Amino acid sequence: MTEAVYPSGTHPTRITLLLPALTVGGVERSTLSLAAELLARGFAVDLVVYKPEGPMRAELPAGIRVVPLRACSSPMARLHALAADPAGIGVLFRPVLAVRRVPNAYRYLPALVEYLRGSRPAALITAFPFENLLGIAARRLAGSPTRLIVTERNATTRSTQAGTKRKRRFLPPLLRRQYPMADAVVAVSDGVADGLAAATGLPRTRITTVYNPVVSQDIRAKAAAPAPHPWLEPGQPPVVMGLGRLVRQKDFPTVIRAFARVHAKRAARLLIVGPGSAATQAELRALATALGCVEDTDLPGPTLNPFAYLARAGVFVLSSLHEGLPGALIQALACGCPVVSTDCPSGPAEILDGGRHGALVPVGDDTAMAGAILATLAHPPECAALAARGAEFSVDRAVALYMDALAIQGVML
Repeated sequence: MTEAVYPSGTHPTRITLLLPALTVGGVERSTLSLAAELLARGFAVDLVVYKPEGPMRAELPAGIRVVPLRACSSPMARLHALAADPAGIGVLFRPVLAVRRVPNAYRYLPALVEYLRGSRPAALITAFPFENLLGIAARRLAGSPTRLIVTERNATTRSTQAGTKRKRRFLPPLLRRQYPMADAVVAVSDGVADGLAAATGLPRTRITTVYNPVVSQDIRAKAAAPAPHPWLEPGQPPVVMGLGRLVRQKDFPTVIRAFARVHAKRAARLLIVGPGSAATQAELRALATALGCVEDTDLPGPTLNPFAYLARAGVFVLSSLHEGLPGALIQALACGCPVVSTDCPSGPAEILDGGRHGALVPVGDDTAMAGAILATLAHPPECAALAARGAEFSVDRAVALYMDALAIQGVML
């Protein structure tokens, strides 16, 4: 555990951020960027996690205190969830109380209550729907004056409504009841905010849009790091790049199908960078083999420095089925990398200003994606203009808006 040291007699305002784990992902990256900037502005910062170890632990700035939570039993979790909102038993029943496995977040409810009572942070910022509900329940049980911001980072309402898990299918009514118990509800894009309002019935005026803190001041240094892959060395064919977890949402099979079409027309290579199971990697390689492009396709795994890849790629491709505010797309722009993206809900159209800063193609359409990749490689846009657009999603701007959201009743922290 890292403890910040402050001058004698000073008591900086403490802000706490909650994450399930320190895995490599867009939410985790943006949360750590927010934590680092808050620390730089003189706040004491706690990062409360279920699992204190993970690949992103190495990215934590010195001075951020990592606080692991202890899990309780499922029966104890259910009792605490009901005690936090006994009048809400109707909406708690299906997604929380009646499921065989209680949502994992609630198993950390007693520990988070204990933390809030002991540390009494001025503010708590949470992400992910169940972690948001955890923060709401914990503050109510703790009787803490801590101000609470719950954040929606993805188009989660689409996955909850279409999901097969009972606890997710019945989540929107619970969000509608409990999200107003927070001091602020923040969405990372207007599309996410609109979707949340539509799915839950929350008033749209109750939801504030704050773009994720993606672009930090050290981006140039990270982009200038040595080439992380031999295909990115000077003189090599252009690289088409995908970045993200190897999960269905990211739809990397469509990228491979599109690349096969590109590969048939010109020299190029494909890198898909991100964590994923061995089985998923094997499936993607099998698809590339069937399409005849496996020799020019590589899946090197996760990276802590995507900027070194993006600064050298010929084109970055976002193929997602749905997003919130895709950080990888912003990172690519900030590095001056040309981009092609699916016009998925939500985020890409906002980031690219309707296609002004990069091509938008229909979700799942590998033919349109291939055409956009070929056109972009043939006529790449100005790198400086792309970087300027990416800079609009800076950490500084996001932190300023979070500070505004925390000015409850006009009183700043």
